[in-house]
Amino acid sequence: MIEAVGLTKRYGAKTAVYNLSFQVRPGAVTGFLGPNGSGKSTTMRMILGLDEPTEGHVTIGGQPFRQLSNAPRRVGALLDAKAVHGGRSARQHLLCIAQLSGIPARRVDEVLGMVGLQDVAGHRSKGFSLGMGQRLGIAGALLGDPEVLLFDEPVNGLDPEGIHWVRNLMRKLAAEGRTVFVSSHLMSEMALTADHLIVIGRGQLLADMSVKDFIAHNSAGHALVRTPDDPAQREKLSKVLSGAGAGIQPEQDGALRVSGLELPRISDLAHDAGVRLWELSPHQASLEEAYMQMTNSAVDYRSAQDPGQGFGQAAPHGPEAPAQSPGRHQPPYGSPQPVPGMQNPYARPAAPPPAAEVPAALPPAAPAPVPAAATTPTKPEDAV
Repeated sequence: MIEAVGLTKRYGAKTAVYNLSFQVRPGAVTGFLGPNGSGKSTTMRMILGLDEPTEGHVTIGGQPFRQLSNAPRRVGALLDAKAVHGGRSARQHLLCIAQLSGIPARRVDEVLGMVGLQDVAGHRSKGFSLGMGQRLGIAGALLGDPEVLLFDEPVNGLDPEGIHWVRNLMRKLAAEGRTVFVSSHLMSEMALTADHLIVIGRGQLLADMSVKDFIAHNSAGHALVRTPDDPAQREKLSKVLSGAGAGIQPEQDGALRVSGLELPRISDLAHDAGVRLWELSPHQASLEEAYMQMTNSAVDYRSAQDPGQGFGQAAPHGPEAPAQSPGRHQPPYGSPQPVPGMQNPYARPAAPPPAAEVPAALPPAAPAPVPAAATTPTKPEDAV
């Protein structure tokens, strides 16, 4: 079990983690969620003894990581899949770790087979793709057959087959009674993999509960109601449900999103009003929606609300469109403002002045006289 008590980490004036307390229990996959910069990586580094807490403490099985006897055989971790010597083969990399930890060499071949790298075990890791590097990092975490495992973004770069494999691996390890702590930004994967969630924002604890409770506490379910394609029927039902205290939101496909009423109550009200229903189905918010709702105020790096913001408008067409020379550089984001004293790099050059008219016929030019000193002798006796 992993236990953090009052965990705080400061880097100068920056507080990365503040008064963080939680437990990661064995037998379940615990997801570790939070926006970028929330302190997840710092917390995992303190768990593994890579960073010293400013205040508080964190233990694994009741002891700090640095005091564990033969820690690599008790704790396996993947924090950075790129932390590999590129000149070593996959087998050499794992063999070095095994020899330092007293792990038999045969275990290296076992984990290479588990992660699917047995066919490239002799290849240098610098030629591995991102997904292959992730598999090698997972193999290193599994090398000592540990009871506690920590993974930071384990599915990064994996294809769908690899993601499915990691998901099943995490659940299998937890089913064996191990402690599995997984940090990820993929809410869809966490919804399928994790049993419990620890959510932090700006270094502080926001939630410590099961996935089911987390969704229930941070979102509101609704019912999707669909009537025959009759605006009058739909309007009638909307008035009846609104009068009963329901919240009504029309969908683009003509359905109604109804909140605040249970499905049997919606059905009874529709029946009493004489409105036929083609669909009446419950809908629960996803983990992603619940997560966005909870962490909305804890996001430090927020993107533009409009995905197209920052991109220039399409160039006008037709007779009013400015002519453009092929290959001429155009300003990427609108017309820049001119700076006094500086030539505008996007300004089109002024048209050259019209050339003077040339007469239709010109008299033949007289040959220019050749200086005597420049004449060239044609015979040897002429040169005397």
